Amino acid sequence: MPTLILVRHGRSTANTAGVLAGRAPGVALDERGARQAAALPARLAGIPVATVVSSPLQRCRETVAPLLAARPGLPSHTEERIQECDYGDWSGRKLSELSDEPLMAVVQQHPSAVTFPGGESMRGMQARAVDAVRDWNDRIEAAYGTDAVYLMCSHGDIIKSLVADALGLHLDLFQRITVAPCSVTAIRYTAVRPVLLRLGDTGELGALAPREDRAADASPDTAVGGGAGAP
Repeated sequence: MPTLILVRHGRSTANTAGVLAGRAPGVALDERGARQAAALPARLAGIPVATVVSSPLQRCRETVAPLLAARPGLPSHTEERIQECDYGDWSGRKLSELSDEPLMAVVQQHPSAVTFPGGESMRGMQARAVDAVRDWNDRIEAAYGTDAVYLMCSHGDIIKSLVADALGLHLDLFQRITVAPCSVTAIRYTAVRPVLLRLGDTGELGALAPREDRAADASPDTAVGGGAGAP
């Protein structure tokens, strides 16, 4: 079965503003996110990507645009099932405000029990994303063969939930996974099991270095939506 390259969209204006974007329209890449997207073709040089599949949201479409421009004729598709979680009434709110919501503790510790007010459940989010990958695996294999490689551009919580599925982790453990903006995660699907090849690879190690400002924003929790990555 195919190898799937999962790319989280580049850093967005919502990431830098500390806002949970969800599916709100008009959330674009910021300047750093645009540079991250521009570097993606070089990072993927030599990898025979058969098809690009993107979330319909603007920040994902902007992320794959340089890759599509660098590879004229590369097929591309939009897939609704890999778009951002529907955070409902939480969408567009500051993460600093949401941290005081009682539901946030459940999001961090027991996400399989969470349904966002006016939105979807995290179980439903994972299920639709996994179904999308399984369907695309079959389509790509039928069109390009068992050794094909294809790319999906999606969102932090979506990618984390797909990694959890690939590793056989319960959804309640997925907050232990981090994928930075424009990071590359790769999963090879076989007849008997998925194999995680890369996780959140950005080609840089700056996020591991101590930061003078870390005490100000340190938190034991994982940012809903995936966070803004290293400064």
